[in-house]
Amino acid sequence: MADKQLAVLFPGQGSQVSGMGKDLFQNVSRSRTIFETADEVLGFPLTEYCFTGVDEDPQALEKLTNTAICQPALYTHSIAVLAALDLAPDFVAGHSVGEYSALHACGALSFEDGLRLVRRRGELMAMAGRGRSAGMTAVIGLSGEVVDGACREVSSAESIVVCANYNAPRQVVISGDTAALRAVEAILRNAGARKLVQLPVSGAFHSPLVLRAREELAQELATVTLRPPICPVYLNVTAQPALDPEHIRARMLEQLISPVRWSQSLQNMPENVSFIEVGPGRVLNGLVRQTLGRGADVISISTAEAVAAFLTD
Repeated sequence: MADKQLAVLFPGQGSQVSGMGKDLFQNVSRSRTIFETADEVLGFPLTEYCFTGVDEDPQALEKLTNTAICQPALYTHSIAVLAALDLAPDFVAGHSVGEYSALHACGALSFEDGLRLVRRRGELMAMAGRGRSAGMTAVIGLSGEVVDGACREVSSAESIVVCANYNAPRQVVISGDTAALRAVEAILRNAGARKLVQLPVSGAFHSPLVLRAREELAQELATVTLRPPICPVYLNVTAQPALDPEHIRARMLEQLISPVRWSQSLQNMPENVSFIEVGPGRVLNGLVRQTLGRGADVISISTAEAVAAFLTD
């Protein structure tokens, strides 16, 4: 990777796996410190939610997937892997809540402040999803333009559906009221969508339906110090690199109700880049290849074994 620039990527919800991080805790001292700090800062045993496997508790993954638990768990796991690797990225990016991991990785956000923010963000997003029938659906096989057009055709003041994640050129997630989702799914099916997958989430994230969560998150963000990043961070809202702390703060707030422009972020990065996905799963690995081609230089690192292999390579 010496002749290439290094982009470090951080996953969001959907990448969590039961038992994640237990091997890091047991085998890597820097990672263990991150997990212990997370338990202390949060005031509850986040590690139990992360480390418990489905063989120990059949509901372990369901408990971990709860938005209020999942977001701090993903953040902590990603930073635990990052701490073990000691990387020097040329730029960073994170998918949805993964953007907070990216902001820590580039030095803009302390681990503790980031953890408090993602915990509150998860709580607010979970609360915003209550009392309204809403959800999210992944659309495979159609362009963002086609999906966006269908959403605009269906949406009204009373029933909203929007594009929430532009994950890859032909993978888009839509978000909104259940009635609008079902209506637009029918249009997209007729338009040739290869697959429609209703996601196991508690609300219509990255849409106007979580507006009240943004208002309360603003209060939390106002209490946090953001430092100038040591390398550019590509932001979900703009798909552009940023270095100004106050610009970043404003976009963090907008991100809650705005689409994640992930494929656009990847396309806007310089050519000749090596990508490392840091955190659980391999979701971003797949999205990089779908967006930039199967020959993209990308690896995923989530376990103590993978960390050791990377450091000895």
